[in-house]
Amino acid sequence: MNAVTVWYDSQCPLCRREIALMKRLDHRGRIAFIDLEAADSCPVDRGAMLARLHASEDGRLLTGAAAFAAMWRQIPLLRPLGLAARNRHILSLLERAYTGFLRLRPRLQNLARRFEETHR
Repeated sequence: MNAVTVWYDSQCPLCRREIALMKRLDHRGRIAFIDLEAADSCPVDRGAMLARLHASEDGRLLTGAAAFAAMWRQIPLLRPLGLAARNRHILSLLERAYTGFLRLRPRLQNLARRFEETHR
């Protein structure tokens, strides 16, 4: 059984790369990755799930940095960072960084798409 479920946007080139890396690192198969494009249903509004990373851990729906931390806790290499994020101060710093990334995300997605197009 998977310990964490992660919903992701397969139409986002950044998300595809991030999830591909996490899948490679998840040697124990502890994370269920659900592509929102193929999902039959979503636990919350689909638009909200596309806007921020969502994960389920221990029956709780997490978003943003907390969702990343839940995923990291399942990957031995990243587990220390995921455990550190249980500290509210560290999680707050990670959430601020994630919020900053979200402001840049549209531009980064465009750059990643152009890169993919030129390297096909």
